[in-house]
Amino acid sequence: MLRAALRRSSLPARLHSHRRSFLRQHPRLIPTAEPPPLNAHFRPLFTRSVATSAPQSSPDVYDAPEKLGFDKVSEQFIEECKSTLVLFKHKKTGAQVMSVSNDDENKVFGIVFRTPPKDSTGIPHILEHSVLCGSRKYPLKDPFVQLLKGSLHTFLGAFTHPDRTFYTVASTNAKDFYNLVDVYLDAVFFPKCVEDIQTFQQEGWHHELNDPSEDITYKGVVFNEMKGVYSQPHDILSKSAQQEFHLKFYHPSNARIWFYGDDDPIERLRILSEYLDMFDVSTAPEESIVKLQKLFLKPVRIVKKYPVTEGGVLKKKHMVCLNWLISDEPLDMESKLALLFLDHLLLGSLNSGECNVGGGAEYELLQTQFSIGWCVSKENIKRVEDLVMDTIKSLAETGFDTDAVEASMNTVEFSLRENNTGSFPRGLALMLQSIGKWIYDMDPFEPLKYQKPLLALKARIAEEGNKAVFSPLIEKYILNNPHRVTIEMQPDAEKASCDEASEKTFLDELKANMTEADLAKLDHATRQLRLRQETPDPPEALKSVPSLSLQDIPKKPIQIPIKIGDINGVKVLQHDLFTNDVLYSEVVFDMSSLKQELVPLVPLFCQSLMGTGTKDMDFVQLNQLIGRKTGGISVYPFTSSVRGKADPCSHMIVRGKAMSGHTEDLFNLINHIIQGVQFTDQKRFKRFISMSKARMEYQLQASGHKIAAARIEAKLNVAGWIGEQMGGVSYLEFLQSLEEKVNLNWNEISSSLEEIRRTLFTKSGCLINLTADGKNLTNSEKHVGKFLDLLPTSSSAKSEIWNAQLPSTSEAIVIPTQVNYVGKAVNLYETGYEFNGSAHVISKHISNTWLWDRVRVSGGAYEGYCDFDDHSGVFSFMSHCDPNLLKTLNVYDGTSDFLRELEMDDDALTKAIIGTIGDEDSYHLPDVKGYSSLVRYLMGIEEEERQKRREEILSTSLADFKEFAERMKSIKDNGVVVVVASAKDVDNAHKERPNFFEIKKAL
Repeated sequence: MLRAALRRSSLPARLHSHRRSFLRQHPRLIPTAEPPPLNAHFRPLFTRSVATSAPQSSPDVYDAPEKLGFDKVSEQFIEECKSTLVLFKHKKTGAQVMSVSNDDENKVFGIVFRTPPKDSTGIPHILEHSVLCGSRKYPLKDPFVQLLKGSLHTFLGAFTHPDRTFYTVASTNAKDFYNLVDVYLDAVFFPKCVEDIQTFQQEGWHHELNDPSEDITYKGVVFNEMKGVYSQPHDILSKSAQQEFHLKFYHPSNARIWFYGDDDPIERLRILSEYLDMFDVSTAPEESIVKLQKLFLKPVRIVKKYPVTEGGVLKKKHMVCLNWLISDEPLDMESKLALLFLDHLLLGSLNSGECNVGGGAEYELLQTQFSIGWCVSKENIKRVEDLVMDTIKSLAETGFDTDAVEASMNTVEFSLRENNTGSFPRGLALMLQSIGKWIYDMDPFEPLKYQKPLLALKARIAEEGNKAVFSPLIEKYILNNPHRVTIEMQPDAEKASCDEASEKTFLDELKANMTEADLAKLDHATRQLRLRQETPDPPEALKSVPSLSLQDIPKKPIQIPIKIGDINGVKVLQHDLFTNDVLYSEVVFDMSSLKQELVPLVPLFCQSLMGTGTKDMDFVQLNQLIGRKTGGISVYPFTSSVRGKADPCSHMIVRGKAMSGHTEDLFNLINHIIQGVQFTDQKRFKRFISMSKARMEYQLQASGHKIAAARIEAKLNVAGWIGEQMGGVSYLEFLQSLEEKVNLNWNEISSSLEEIRRTLFTKSGCLINLTADGKNLTNSEKHVGKFLDLLPTSSSAKSEIWNAQLPSTSEAIVIPTQVNYVGKAVNLYETGYEFNGSAHVISKHISNTWLWDRVRVSGGAYEGYCDFDDHSGVFSFMSHCDPNLLKTLNVYDGTSDFLRELEMDDDALTKAIIGTIGDEDSYHLPDVKGYSSLVRYLMGIEEEERQKRREEILSTSLADFKEFAERMKSIKDNGVVVVVASAKDVDNAHKERPNFFEIKKAL
């Protein structure tokens, strides 16, 4: 479960869990699209930390664990992750500890409990939320929030898997790291929630009655997060069940504990011993064992309905997904690698261009699964199922194309060796891999050692051929495997209203059977819970949470090396960083000459570049060549407002990476893509439209906060309008219209795609960004020069003036949903506000106090936050999975009064400042460092400006908060509102505030 926003970050793909976590973010630049992963179709199984030699252990290292109560079980140096791993066992409790030592400054701690549920009541998930709501040493309502305010964490989170629960932190600052570890250890072992029913009610669910004359409703954070997934919650929760679950499973005997990084291994054990020594051994390991599931004797089919908007088009909204439980026993490492290659090959072969709704192998549980599915028309469900099985059967009979196998093998191996985990800490990625075996009492070292089984598998393929290797796997695990579950989802325009009516009927019957005394008691309980939620923690409790001081904070921002040069008349930025022999490149083209009417076509243009063929190669051959020679290539638009300028910063970026020996191949392929791809495949382009439309429809329901935020930006500035045209409701409407026109106007559409290419891809509007070590940067220059010489010199298109915004009226976007996404924003620069770095301290504090308490804790939303974009001047509020609508807007409007009445001591102010600096100094891998430097260059952000911003942040005072209160009045009086909400909640809001919204049905 994601405790708050992962709004601009990424986790490893297919980490299917309920998770809450905070990763440090990039400065907000309103990109129209996140820089997509260059090999987005592939999820790495392994990670690789920074290079280091095996450390030599001193005699003290051997003696200290014994004195601290630990036995050393095993020690290994693992070449793949350049780390020394030592497995310890706590003598008294049997707790297992993996201590990983290397030179990575991004230190990671994690504690994992095996938590198999006995039913579907959601106890593990609710408990995951609840244990972080105060503990023995830290008796606050929510120490988690205090850590957000005043630490330099690079990761802070907890997540629930089907059979385990994780709690994990990361930081580059050793003092901060150990503070975080102590708070988490106290939370999991000594939480207040086991004696506090109000915490369970807040985090799980409860009946709420604001007045005996009103209706009873459900509230609760997990309830709103999971609404529509679980059944009605009236039989879910009891305090005794939660106490029993915690007592049984949250015990050191049932724990797997992980430390990673460059900190002192003995200090790790010392910290642990203080907690573990308080416990005796328990029977939890025997009670939490996860047993193997036997394979079905015959396939199973499940048909369910899901809600869609009344009056919506139902064509291609049926979904079908085929799922296999691969084996009745765990797989060894070579078998898992073989399945990883097979997974990659099958997904490529089965990609028909329809909207994929599920795909690939899942390795994180005891038994591996494989899934593949699509959005289809009702009449095509059987055809798609037959197509899947026929295709797989044909591949088993004939084997795979040799080039496809080579491309898949290179893609997988490149990802293994590069180990690019994005903003996700490498140490945490390693832990997730290791725990996949460790949690089931198997070898925790095995999942981290891929080189030997990889070489053995490649040798087998070379010697026996890919058919001899993969065909038996296909036959055993898929074709002859009876354990197949087919899920069919049918769109139902009445389901949402029926579900709401069913919930209301149950609650009405519940109230009808209650006496006046019962109603008074529930009314009193509701008021008591709200009073607790809205009462601040006492100062002495707040001070119990450890934090850094301002003296621990560097006075200067992190510097990224940059050399600005010129190759053949084109500006080239070079970043000399260690990248493990990988070259990262961005080829940037100016978009300012593109005609305004062509903007909505840009995403499909990018998709066509990567998904159609050239004169000499079809799209399969082109993508196989990319897979064989590089680590991936992607094309996407980037757009942002620029402070002090009316015109936006708008570019097309072609991003690629390759081992240094393939630099020439990388730039040759980029040239093939941008100049050689032909826009002539009408049938495939229609598939792109269908896929994009289905993705947008899914995003509307799954990430309505992003849609609302994009819509608000489009009403406030040109950059926002561009972004919304390429990724919001306007884009969805464009796709719906284009789907009807593509058959009639294909020549016109094809010509428009060519016009975009002619306008953008020229030498005159080009800039190159390179990140690698100095030697590889120098060696790359000749290949860059050759690439630039092949570009057209200039375009005949003139610079366009994009002067477009959506009307600044409040709007309700109606979709079939049981929760809402509520946004409100204003442009502060238009009110006369001049930017000061203190605005980021203030906005972060508002999110972590006022909005956390009123929107999430009291209101029951999954999250509520605010954000200030200092480039555009837009200050915005947003909620996610929110049961409320007008109530949340009232909270936003109360922000000015909150700031005006705010009292902060020096400790609270210091924490707010440190937390903001943590955002500024977020931990990045080399490719992101080079990319961040590029973005700053494009935006015209100088080092002097960064230093000034930092000094303003560090000198923030309470007076700054008070002055900002006046700015918040403008959002109350003049803010633009966009909500993505259910028809029922919009209708109720209209009854209370007539004509407040313009209503738009989106699905």
